[in-house]
Amino acid sequence: MKSKVLPLIFVALISTSCNDSFLEKLPVESLTEETFFNKYDDFKTYAWSLYGVFENGNILRNLNDNADGGLYLSDRYAGYFSNKGTGSFNPYAFQTITNSTTGNGWDFTYIRKVNIMLRNIDDAPMTEEEKAHWRSVGYFFRSFYYMELIARFGDVPWLDRTLTDNDELLYMERTPRKEVADHVLADLQYAEQHINEDGDGDNTIDVHCVRALLSRFTLFEGSWRKYHGLGDENVYFTECVRVSELLMNDFPTLHDSFGEEWTSPDLSVIPGIILYKQFEKDILTSNFTRTERNQWHGIEMPQLTVDMYLCQDGKPIATSDVYEWGKKDKSIYSVFRNRDHRLLETVAPPYRLSSTSNASHWDYPEDPAYREYIDIMGPNMVIGNPGEPGKHKVLPLVQWSGTIVLKVPNITTNTSQQILSCRGGYYVYKQYNVWDENNNQYAANTADKPIFKIDEIMLNYAEAQYELGNFSQAVADRTINRLRPRAKVASMIVSEINESFDPNRDKTIDPLLWEIRRERIIELMGEGFGFYDVRRWKKADYFVNRPQYGMWATREEIGTGQLYDMETGFPDPDAEEGFIYLFNDPVKEGKGWLDKYYLYMVPSNEIVLNPNLKQNPGWE
Repeated sequence: MKSKVLPLIFVALISTSCNDSFLEKLPVESLTEETFFNKYDDFKTYAWSLYGVFENGNILRNLNDNADGGLYLSDRYAGYFSNKGTGSFNPYAFQTITNSTTGNGWDFTYIRKVNIMLRNIDDAPMTEEEKAHWRSVGYFFRSFYYMELIARFGDVPWLDRTLTDNDELLYMERTPRKEVADHVLADLQYAEQHINEDGDGDNTIDVHCVRALLSRFTLFEGSWRKYHGLGDENVYFTECVRVSELLMNDFPTLHDSFGEEWTSPDLSVIPGIILYKQFEKDILTSNFTRTERNQWHGIEMPQLTVDMYLCQDGKPIATSDVYEWGKKDKSIYSVFRNRDHRLLETVAPPYRLSSTSNASHWDYPEDPAYREYIDIMGPNMVIGNPGEPGKHKVLPLVQWSGTIVLKVPNITTNTSQQILSCRGGYYVYKQYNVWDENNNQYAANTADKPIFKIDEIMLNYAEAQYELGNFSQAVADRTINRLRPRAKVASMIVSEINESFDPNRDKTIDPLLWEIRRERIIELMGEGFGFYDVRRWKKADYFVNRPQYGMWATREEIGTGQLYDMETGFPDPDAEEGFIYLFNDPVKEGKGWLDKYYLYMVPSNEIVLNPNLKQNPGWE
């Protein structure tokens, strides 16, 4: 989307002006609403700036290229990931979320920016079809942002027009959540019917993008209404099924590489991608991958999340015949053996090289076991060609400067090589690639990043069908069982899923629903959905409160690190082996998720400015 990042002075002027009267005082020669919105291409130019919402910091699932924030932050808050900093515990698990006087995402600047475009459509010299198209584009972007506001705060003011300094809406009460959601649903349904089917060119907002947002929004809102007791959820689940099926019909082909969807230099040629952020050498680049190939990348996966990945026979580790950990040995090699390959694409699997190895040549130790996962992932002595199969993510790991990582796990407390290191053994490297990183420029990565893709839509469809009571083997075959082959996991057999299928699951959840949710968690791991999902399911207490500890290790393997006491939830100073200690068990420490966290606090300064705003429960 490099063409949409335009330094347009007049766009900034129009969209950030304080009120309408300010615009009236400008001379006619200035770029105001009156002198600018005069033709189709004017709206097209203005709309380019709206694409920045996908990187907006007020949206938790944003394409921020800081690997420890943006997409990963949501999954860290959900408890799926941890941070290797010794003081970087989950703030929701340990109740360190503080009261907000300002910020917290309570920001309607972007809504105003969209509304400025919308209010100029009717008087513009365009055809009715052209007006309807730009109204649809505006509705898409406004809905995208309102989805975040609803997810954070529940009730929020519904603003469908721009405000002046004396506007009565400045002191309005918060509009009930269900009313705002219904407005968003109606806007998106209008957009689906009136937007240009192909948008305004390749990789722009079109009917497929509108349906993708409808699919995402209706699943979120439907499940929030159901599990938070608001009612009227089936309207949303039904709509999710409808639009998801249309998209599944229009995007029948699924890309055969799970990892390449996040590491490809060109998503335009990848099937199933609906909308993406485009990067281009010397024009628009990022530091996504470089951060993961450096010493300060802090995201890792705790053991209980690793344990959620199925084995290749389609069974969980508790009941699989091919899971080897604890049967033959307790090494990290046996953790990864015969497992869902999405684990190998998300967490760096283990290996060891001899100390004589470097980026262009390496030697293996005598024990062939040390190269087991190098052989699976594909050894690569030179930087691969862009798009070449098998070259997007390979072992051994190499830092951006060309320094080779001699061993994984590379435990921070027992290594002289701090690059690509972690505390717990499971180093997250979903963005890692080797084809465009052999340079010394900080932000020079050009791998495109998906915004909407058919993989998510299939999972939305599966979950919504379950919520409507319609999940069957046929639904599983259209969705989950299409995702599993590329991860080398056997198909889901619906009739086999019962109370004993996974004794380690959350016992308060229906076994089949647990497996549908597991598939979503694993497929979308590291893509920013986690904190939204655990809150709409009203299951944040389960996931966030889980203790976070690392791989099984000996005291020799962790050096100056500590081992975890499973009974007390604290470090065990006497243990000679055990799971690596990361943080205390929040529940055993007397902490844990609070119900008030399901909704964010409305900043106190906003309530001072507008006493008609009421605070969310628990934050008073």
